Amino acid sequence: METQIITINKSEPPAAVLDKLSWAGRIIKRGGLVAFPTETVYGLGGDALNPDAAQKIYAAKGRPSDNPLIVHIAQISSLNKLVSSIPDKAKKLAQAFWPGPLTMIMNKSDIVPLQTTGGLGTVAVRMPSHPVALEFIKQAGGYVAAPSANLSGKPSPTTAKYVIQDMNGRIDMIIAADDSEGVIGLESTIVDMTTDIPAILRPGYITQAMISREIGETDIDVTIFDAASDKAPKAPGMKYRHYAPKGELALVEGEPEKVAAYINRQTQLHKERGEKTGVIATDTLVTKYNADVIKNAGSRNEPLTAANRLYTFLREFDDENVEFIYSEAFKNDGLEQAIMNRLLKAAGHKIIKV
Repeated sequence: METQIITINKSEPPAAVLDKLSWAGRIIKRGGLVAFPTETVYGLGGDALNPDAAQKIYAAKGRPSDNPLIVHIAQISSLNKLVSSIPDKAKKLAQAFWPGPLTMIMNKSDIVPLQTTGGLGTVAVRMPSHPVALEFIKQAGGYVAAPSANLSGKPSPTTAKYVIQDMNGRIDMIIAADDSEGVIGLESTIVDMTTDIPAILRPGYITQAMISREIGETDIDVTIFDAASDKAPKAPGMKYRHYAPKGELALVEGEPEKVAAYINRQTQLHKERGEKTGVIATDTLVTKYNADVIKNAGSRNEPLTAANRLYTFLREFDDENVEFIYSEAFKNDGLEQAIMNRLLKAAGHKIIKV
């Protein structure tokens, strides 16, 4: 398959941008696949109401078909068509955080095919805030199912470079946007609204504290930090290993000086065996490591920097053929909770406490 690659620049005339996105929208309407930018990561879009399009998404990614897709909409009113009823708490969260990096799970309507929902009677929905994404969804008919635009298991792409690396020749089109636009770098927060107490199934930029301020008590799913069960996943990222680099990744948790000392002992052993090593460090310890490749995740006081850089770091480790990677652990709180969740998934839940 030949993949068309189109570039959207903020400096382009609006009519030219609209023409390109209209072209992309027509591809979706006829059952094709288009990768597009969002404020979280790039998405791989298909018609959410077309079961064949959902199957094409799974095939392009090499993704298990019981892993639900998120339906992206461009206006809140579109939710009425997708779900059987909208809980009052969901309405409050939509008003507070849409458009934005929040996905809500509700009981689906009959119009949503089971192929889109991974065979479940629930549907995951979000309304992104990226202007290119919103206009593309409108041009595509208003209902775009989209997981991240990477091969299944690999780190999600936050730049068009890695979308092209994974998807060129596998899908119809890639929309490459200006990478300087604000990108969070981690997928959306997912909240299950079908339970009496809404439960966070995947942490993200919208934190549990932010959600609780709007709707009161919330739960958090235990599989966020433990190995997932054998149950069918209710949301993307719950069951299978995700975000993984080619190299072996381990997290190290403990007092900062002990963490640095342990990692340096391990990287020295790898070096003696001729193995290339990498470290993800925060700025207080970054100068203390002796690994071959060291990535600075920034200050712990500004976790958005680490969130923004994380997947790029994991991709760059692949580009640099790093075989063994160690990362400092992050807190189980706020945005750091989301960073830690992604790192644990990428490491296959391998965490070393020192």
